[in-house]
Amino acid sequence: MAARWVNQARRRAVLGMVCAASLAWAPALVTAQERSITMASTTSTEQSGLFAHLLPAFKQASGIDVRVVAVGTGQALDMGRRGDADVLFVHDRQAEEKLVAEGFGIKRSDVMYNDFIIVGPQGDPAGAKGKDVVTALAKIAAQSAAFISRGDKSGTHAAELRYWKTAGIDAPATRFAGYKECGCGMGPALNIASSTDAYALTDRGTWLSFKNRGKLTVLVEGDTRLFNQYGVIVVNPAKHPHTKTVLAQAFADWVVSPAGQAAIAGYKVGGEQLFFPDASR
Repeated sequence: MAARWVNQARRRAVLGMVCAASLAWAPALVTAQERSITMASTTSTEQSGLFAHLLPAFKQASGIDVRVVAVGTGQALDMGRRGDADVLFVHDRQAEEKLVAEGFGIKRSDVMYNDFIIVGPQGDPAGAKGKDVVTALAKIAAQSAAFISRGDKSGTHAAELRYWKTAGIDAPATRFAGYKECGCGMGPALNIASSTDAYALTDRGTWLSFKNRGKLTVLVEGDTRLFNQYGVIVVNPAKHPHTKTVLAQAFADWVVSPAGQAAIAGYKVGGEQLFFPDASR
């Protein structure tokens, strides 16, 4: 009986020491866990490979991990409205400024730009090739040529709808025969276009990283209306107090700093720069 009591006492002592050690380590573990943020971003920054290049540099500079949720810009902005992200990295300026005006973002800052292009089959059955994006889309519609739209409320989709409207075509409402929406990211949309010899609007960064081109080639580029601006927004803690504002702001500050801008400029595919920093514009 005495021996069993001694053994139980020893076990309680050991458990007590384990619990004490766990409690001693708890603050460090919590601190480590808190050194991370969630970023909602457009798919182009993820699928182009930019984040695989950019985020390790930020982690090295700050010790902060970034978990990326790559969705269309519209969905990313909605995540900010719900407080499901700490920072947003997106490319639909009008929608971004609206979010800030509604009080869901602290402020919006320019980060970088590239451009949109229209790709399509090398044979160019609609005769779309040229510099004018609006004329090109009008020709595609007139020929009822195959066109793959992301249809996902992304920044690219929003730009596409603006171009159709300028061309006098309400594409989603009165679809011509070849117009199809995939409700998908840029990479999958390009895969569908490649497999069906269809036209598509894409950002140049994703296109340069895209390997499954098939017979697709760049047909329309150089129109000033194809300018594609990216911005960063920290979610407003006044709306969502649980968000990690300090860490999110650290990322926003770094990505527009000389170090962050140099990291963006340094990302190239096949020797070609995909994004151009413009935080100081």
